[in-house]
Amino acid sequence: MRDFPVHDIRKMFPALQKAGDFIFLDNAGGAQVPQAVVDAVANHLVDYNVQRMAHYAHSQGVDRNLAAARESVAMLVNAFRPEEISFGLNATSFIRLVSLGIAKMLGERNEIVITDMDHDANIATWMALEADGAKIVWWRMREDGTLNPEDLKPLVNDRTRLVACTVTAHSIGTIVDVASVGRIAHAAGAEVFLDCVHYGPHGLIDVQAWDCDYLVCSGYKNFSPHMGFLWGRYEALVRLPTFKEDFIPDVPPYKIEVGTFTYENVAGMNAAVHYLEALGRRFLPEANSRRAALAAAMGAIRAYEMELSKALLAELRANGAVIYGISEDEKVSGRVPTICFSIPGHSPQVIARKMGEAGIGLRDGHMFAPRLMKRLGLTMEEGALRISMVHYNTREEAKRFGVVLREIIAGKR
Repeated sequence: MRDFPVHDIRKMFPALQKAGDFIFLDNAGGAQVPQAVVDAVANHLVDYNVQRMAHYAHSQGVDRNLAAARESVAMLVNAFRPEEISFGLNATSFIRLVSLGIAKMLGERNEIVITDMDHDANIATWMALEADGAKIVWWRMREDGTLNPEDLKPLVNDRTRLVACTVTAHSIGTIVDVASVGRIAHAAGAEVFLDCVHYGPHGLIDVQAWDCDYLVCSGYKNFSPHMGFLWGRYEALVRLPTFKEDFIPDVPPYKIEVGTFTYENVAGMNAAVHYLEALGRRFLPEANSRRAALAAAMGAIRAYEMELSKALLAELRANGAVIYGISEDEKVSGRVPTICFSIPGHSPQVIARKMGEAGIGLRDGHMFAPRLMKRLGLTMEEGALRISMVHYNTREEAKRFGVVLREIIAGKR
């Protein structure tokens, strides 16, 4: 495989150029965007900042942009058809939209399986359905920080309505075997809802291979502006009860996209997908389709990020960190370079503040996962620390992080 062109890639991201020596290690809280995305958003605002579906050129430009973005995102997730993609505010609002529809279809199948490793948006949203007669069933994380499909099998039966889980833990970086989740759930006649927000920038999304029914993503982690999108199996979206005005067609995506959303950010999402495709063609010039180019990009990113994970884990081990989740080099294929940790005897908040003063951005706190914090023996008030890299980060940045952490622990900062 060709060397990963990280330094060429960094030149495409204006925020990285402007930031100078600052190191972005909070990419799980929002990745930076390439110049092409900035241009797409600006161009939309200048040329097409009007409402869609009217008989004049500017409005028709909105329609074209949305159609192009829908095609791109459908390709990104390997949808069966573009109409399965709906755009909106964020992933959380889509989880809630789907959950409200599911609440009206519970019947005798009223059990919903959730995990204690997920972001609270994919937990509390489903727990709220207890008021509608839902019974919550917990799929528990193992002590090694993984969700094992074998533990799911006895939880699923003819009363299971839905299994909701993450594709990758936003907090500890664990990748879940969601293809097995799909097989287990569907064998029992249940549906699968996947939170793909954190996996998106790290690997190839494939709703067909995963055999899921619903999937949500957020643009801001996927090198695009703040927006969200929902993929749903077309037949599932047709069945799903939703609120809409009477003049809105009762078919996807219109029945899902209620009201006006940020068209300019959707244009940015389209540009982000094209950015990844272009990157993929550097590794596979002979790619004969957009999807093939994208697959080449995400394959190269996965391979490079496994090396980043090893570099981060080495620095943390050298500094005596408690690492939550997968920590062995030989198992890094089961994680992304998002690592949650703590330093015994040191406050996460103090370390995060001193890191910020040293020009390194990372995150501290409960990571929006109160149940996970409890499992890890951590308090909501302090929580832990999280570093999260993406493909524009470098091994040198991992080393710099390790040096600063060592200085903080030694009281030199």
